[in-house]
Amino acid sequence: MMRATMTLMVLSLCIGVSLARAFPKQETNVTELTALAKAFVTQLDRGDFAAAEQPFDATMRNAMPVEKLRDTWQALVGQVGALKQQIGSRAVKAQGYDIVFITCEFTLAKIDVKVTFDGQKQIAGLFFLTADTSQDYKPPSYAKPGSFRTREVTVGAGEWALPGTLTMPEGAGTFPALVLVHGSGPHDRDETIGPNKPFRDLAEGLATQGIAVVRYEKRTHAYPKKLASVKNFTVNEETVDDAVAAVTLLRKTPGIDPGRVFVLGHSLGGMILHRVVKSAPQVCGLIAMAGSTRPLDTVIVEQYTYIAGLNGPISADDKKKIEALKTDLARLNDPDIAKTPDTMIMGAPVSYWLDLRKINPPLDAKALSQPMLILQGGKDYQVTEKDFANWKAALSDRKNVTFKFYPNLFHLFMPGDKTPADYEKPGHVENIVVDDIALWIKGVR
Repeated sequence: MMRATMTLMVLSLCIGVSLARAFPKQETNVTELTALAKAFVTQLDRGDFAAAEQPFDATMRNAMPVEKLRDTWQALVGQVGALKQQIGSRAVKAQGYDIVFITCEFTLAKIDVKVTFDGQKQIAGLFFLTADTSQDYKPPSYAKPGSFRTREVTVGAGEWALPGTLTMPEGAGTFPALVLVHGSGPHDRDETIGPNKPFRDLAEGLATQGIAVVRYEKRTHAYPKKLASVKNFTVNEETVDDAVAAVTLLRKTPGIDPGRVFVLGHSLGGMILHRVVKSAPQVCGLIAMAGSTRPLDTVIVEQYTYIAGLNGPISADDKKKIEALKTDLARLNDPDIAKTPDTMIMGAPVSYWLDLRKINPPLDAKALSQPMLILQGGKDYQVTEKDFANWKAALSDRKNVTFKFYPNLFHLFMPGDKTPADYEKPGHVENIVVDDIALWIKGVR
């Protein structure tokens, strides 16, 4: 569900910071770095956090001291169960860094531990992501390749320009168009999570039905190191600014009706729709797809508690972890915390947390005039029926707001069992969801 560098959600967990400065590049043996990364994961699993922290560079030591590293690992284990084994590894180079992915099998999920090494073999970044098992992705049956075409586009300009894909229906005329805004995590343009690509499903399914769609790399995915140096970081830099740029792109694109550009926000993206409209009032309509409505710190504790109790009564150890989590998040209530906006809480700066606390999605949406479509899955343990009820309580008296509830679908709008294991199962956004979105867009004038 929630956010990239802070919310420890299984679907896309990114913890820690990547260093923004460069080091002198030295030739490094990939086998050696892979061994170092594996040893690092082993130390985490053994609880030897002091040893695990030793290879950190100065920035990582400051952002994630031993106690924070311990809390982070324990929070992960609290969500996905114990580490059973390391089952694979791969190494890549990016922007002058060596990156090693250690694929780990936990009790409830497979997680990629992404360890970034600088030229001195120090750890300059640490991320936990659902393992990428999407290589065998096959488009859903409702996406008809002959009915649309795709081309590469650039969303935004300058230092934050993002690569993206525009999926256009075949044929002449002007088409309605949709911007897809990611949930939390450093997502690619397809919002790849495990073997699934929900944004690609939506783009190709909706283009088959005559609706153009743009999707793009999230800023936290394209520029993780650069973002680490941004002062007073907020959800605007993470998500909002790029969604506005995507709206601008579509409105200028030949073949698209500039008066019929819509925005769909998934999860975190559904929380910030009002901010997109504030900067892009020309948006024709809004879709909140599992959009959270409650304070993030409240939701995180709720999710941890739910997962801890999946296999029976919550253990004493898990209760301690939950209380420690509450204590950490309670620091946000300190009236002086705003004086240190770069202080990190659960891997995110205080500036980010306090900015999110200003957002009340249903009430913010109530002030908007645009038509809205609110979608919710009944098997979603991250954004729940409580959130759906909050949307309805605030907006049910609006004639231009439509609510859709899907009892058997989880957070990705695929069939699920309401557990973290849902993310490991290959699937597609359900056809009925794509049909409902297409029908609603076509009905908005």
